[in-house]
Amino acid sequence: MPKLHVCSLSRLEETVERTGARHVVTLLSDANGIIRPNGVSEDNHLRLLASDITEPLDGHILPGTAHVEKLIRFVKDWDRKTPLVIHCWAGISRSTAAAYISASVLNPSLDEEELATRLRMAAPSATPNPRIIALADKLLNRDGRMIKSIAAIGRGADAFEGTPFELNYE
Repeated sequence: MPKLHVCSLSRLEETVERTGARHVVTLLSDANGIIRPNGVSEDNHLRLLASDITEPLDGHILPGTAHVEKLIRFVKDWDRKTPLVIHCWAGISRSTAAAYISASVLNPSLDEEELATRLRMAAPSATPNPRIIALADKLLNRDGRMIKSIAAIGRGADAFEGTPFELNYE
């Protein structure tokens, strides 16, 4: 079964090529940084413009419900014939939140704590954006379990850039 892969913007082309992915989710605050990797069609590239913030901040785009709704719809529509790559600027916060959410959508019976533990094991620097997680928790009717599980793994190891990783949602 095709997997979820997470990386930074600087490792996007390499990760798409290495995995054979044909679907990509981009989470960036600046549209100028959004590129469509070779082999990925326009319809298979979700672009979400949102800053890595949890509260409103002048000059930044606060992640909102519409962003998470689009992510959920895109993941549900993914045919799973090839891998899905999710990336943000550093591969640490927005993309790890989106991967956690995606895995929760793809396997709704997967325990939130188990999934958070898998995320931490796969990515020691993962620090999922808590606002994005909270929005998904509400949209997916998880009654705070996603929020609690991500809070329990705590802040990831300090890193300038996350190492690309695969998240198992089976």
